[in-house]
Amino acid sequence: MLLHPVRMNVFVFAEPVRNPRTKPQFLGFDFDSIHSGFGGGLMADNQTNNKTGSESERGDLEENIEDKEDKEEGEKEVSAASSNPMQRSSSRPQLDLSRAAIQGDFDDRNPTILLPNQSDDISHLALDIGGSLIKLVYFSRHEENPSDNRRKRAIKQRFGVSNVNRRSYPILGGRLHFVKFETGKLNECLDFISSKQLHHGGIDSPSWNAGIRPVENPIIKATGGGAYKYADVFNERLGVSIDKEDEMNCLVAGANFLLKAIRHEAFTHMEGQKDFVQIDHNDLFPYLLVNIGSGVSMIKVDGDGKFERVSGTNVGGGTYWGLGRLLTKCKSFDELLELSQQGDSSKVDMLVGDIYGGMDYSKIGLSASTIASSFGKAISETKELSDYRPEDISLSLLRMISYNIGQISYLNALRYGLKRIFFGGFFIRGHAYTMDTISFAVQFWSKGQAQAMFLRHEGFLGALGAFMSYEKHGLDDLMAHQLVERFPMGAPYVGGKIHGPPLGDLNEKISWMEKFLQKGTEITAPVPMAPPGTTGMGGFDRPSSKGHMLRSDASAALTIGVLHLVPSLEVFPLLADLKTYEPNTIDLSDRTELEYWFTVLSEHTPDLVDKAVASEGGTDDAKRRGDAFARALSAHLARLIEEPAAYGKLGLANLLELREECLREFQFRDAYISIKQRENEASLTVLPDLLMELDSMNEEDRLLTLVEGVLAANIFDWGSRACVDLYHKGTIIEIYRMSRKKMQRPWRVDDFDKFKERMLGCGEKKFQPYKKALLFVDNSGADIILGMLPLARELLRQGTEVVLVANSLPALNDVTAYELPEIVAEAAKHCDILRKSAEAGGLLVDAMVNAQDGLKASSPSVPLMVVENGCGSPCIDFRQVSSELAAAAKDADLIILEGMGRSLHTNFNAKFKCDALKLAMVKNQRLAEKLFNGNIYDCVCRFEPAAQHS
Repeated sequence: MLLHPVRMNVFVFAEPVRNPRTKPQFLGFDFDSIHSGFGGGLMADNQTNNKTGSESERGDLEENIEDKEDKEEGEKEVSAASSNPMQRSSSRPQLDLSRAAIQGDFDDRNPTILLPNQSDDISHLALDIGGSLIKLVYFSRHEENPSDNRRKRAIKQRFGVSNVNRRSYPILGGRLHFVKFETGKLNECLDFISSKQLHHGGIDSPSWNAGIRPVENPIIKATGGGAYKYADVFNERLGVSIDKEDEMNCLVAGANFLLKAIRHEAFTHMEGQKDFVQIDHNDLFPYLLVNIGSGVSMIKVDGDGKFERVSGTNVGGGTYWGLGRLLTKCKSFDELLELSQQGDSSKVDMLVGDIYGGMDYSKIGLSASTIASSFGKAISETKELSDYRPEDISLSLLRMISYNIGQISYLNALRYGLKRIFFGGFFIRGHAYTMDTISFAVQFWSKGQAQAMFLRHEGFLGALGAFMSYEKHGLDDLMAHQLVERFPMGAPYVGGKIHGPPLGDLNEKISWMEKFLQKGTEITAPVPMAPPGTTGMGGFDRPSSKGHMLRSDASAALTIGVLHLVPSLEVFPLLADLKTYEPNTIDLSDRTELEYWFTVLSEHTPDLVDKAVASEGGTDDAKRRGDAFARALSAHLARLIEEPAAYGKLGLANLLELREECLREFQFRDAYISIKQRENEASLTVLPDLLMELDSMNEEDRLLTLVEGVLAANIFDWGSRACVDLYHKGTIIEIYRMSRKKMQRPWRVDDFDKFKERMLGCGEKKFQPYKKALLFVDNSGADIILGMLPLARELLRQGTEVVLVANSLPALNDVTAYELPEIVAEAAKHCDILRKSAEAGGLLVDAMVNAQDGLKASSPSVPLMVVENGCGSPCIDFRQVSSELAAAAKDADLIILEGMGRSLHTNFNAKFKCDALKLAMVKNQRLAEKLFNGNIYDCVCRFEPAAQHS
């Protein structure tokens, strides 16, 4: 094997996970083996040894090596890696760090590392080739603009956030993508692999960019019958060798991973209603896994790697497709499914009512509409095949097979005493009628004692299992809080159909959008079926539909997002009870609630587009991207209004984050950047006068004025239509002063007196000052500068260590952790308390030179610090926060949540192990009515001592 010198950038995986820009891709492929009822895939795991440079807490942000300490650390770690080289696997390409050396000037922005003995690219490709479909599961890394890494390292040092644990994860952050092709179109799959050079690490791999000749004959794993059938084809076309994986091992491993790691993976489906089920990881086993491919396999799963195939049937998806093709002349599985939606199986099936003169057989519990014999009417009639409607035949066939699979599955569950049955495989394809039929069979025969459950990644079980078959990839150690599912447009869909693989390049997206605009083609969201009436075993009426689009296998791909793997995300340690925590206050399962908030987002979109385009100078390119963003968001909303559960359990917080992700997908990094800067400058000019006013008050009056100031300043929210209207009627200062004057108590929720008693005591009763307070800040401008900073200053004055917690990525006009240090530095020019505490916390530029010395730990002032929350949304989900925040929270005894997103839309009902103060001005009439029968501009001051929920 030839040895090639490879030059590569030093990557430290610290990017905020929610940013979509891609970087080097390495991947795992999966192609579902429908033909046997198995599934599988494979991926050579990432063995990148990330010990060159320092690692950070999220994603894969490229970090610069800026100083001598970095240089020494990097050399030390490379040396350590060289002295203990990794064991090389013939089937697992990995980095060879022996004799690695940093090249060039260490002050360079992007220093490189020379790997003279590197012989492999990090190309990870796994295949699951089934009789009907080929599925790809591939992993990609991406980078974000570097933030203040020196400050981040100093903060991590203070809070004791170690990098050592991160190094147990070769996959330190990135995305897991799901793509599929029809097996009959194998050449399209091969072209896709070849065009992106996925078998050689992707076109962004270091070797590809450096012009290094790819490794010859890379070895990749594969599962499914096609791994044998098409091995020579892959070798001839791509020059790869196939290492075959056991299908059932992959299938079970994939199912176990999904059920443990994905929060809303499993769901029930009865009478058109999808309900997500939260699986208790400690009570997962045993269960019956029914994988419906061309045939059906039934597997009793007792634990990780512990399973037994207990039964199966040769009547499965292949039966439906084979007989359907012969009887209806349909040319595709999806066409056959689409026909069934328009069918009436009573024209073909013999019902109980046909036998008993339209009557029920009530003695044994059968209704007149129960199927007595599938295709039974064809016996007594003198019709030829051409006399029957293909739609009716398709539906009858679908019901016959689905009912039998459901019944046989239940009988096997009964045989082994299993209560839960999970169904997977691409026969189901997210098809509502199929799931309803299977569910009804299980419920009917078990008399409600057993439950049929389905999986959102139903067809990718084997693929994920094969992906995990590589040792030490870290995937099996990931938990639900370390995975974030996002739903980019991925592949454009027109009329509900996916055209080709997902588009990763922005120019491709724009090109498609331009074609879309020129053609004037309407983007049509797939239409789900209305809940059918159920009158007995098999007694389903014909499904009704609002349109002609069936949620086919192709369009159903949109229901599977991109899994962001973020090993450094952690659960917020101050949550009182993780199991009962629900971040979303508003439940969008209420149809009227859903439609209202969709309307709010739709109406706000034009203004958001204007701001986004203006943030990039109003260029033609920005206008094109703005239009593309608007249409992509509209497509998402159209899909979700038709099927609210298409993207998993949907809450308002998820909806708002979807909008922000969509902005970032079209490369709008900070749509409100210029507005935020302008409002910051205006607020800083009046801060000195405000501080003088506060200092002239006694302690009690000052505390009330501070809380009033936070509530008044929280009015500045560009996400509120009412507040946007206010902006056109006055300046930021005028609005702030007006808002303060209207602060009349009692507020709608008014626990200020309880908070005051805890802060200042009451009579002889005194309390120790809080040790550490986490202040979750909201908007830029007056909100942070005239509201939260003065409150932070008061806490600092009392000797409380203060941590300002801000967004990792922009969302509307919210302030970010990257922007806060500069704001604090400017505010500190007018206040000794802020200046000394900011110095102690390492926020000021002149203090940064001592950042590595413990952030001036010997300073007599309590520190003021900034950490990022791990979010890029107006809301926050405490099940997934940055490791910085989790570390900072461990000894905090007060948290203050400010703003509608963080304390009303989410976390209004959240309970914490420490004292919690929730402050917000309500800027939406409907939300005010929903939460406490209030009105717009009502104020919330909710104080909850820890003792109430300890």
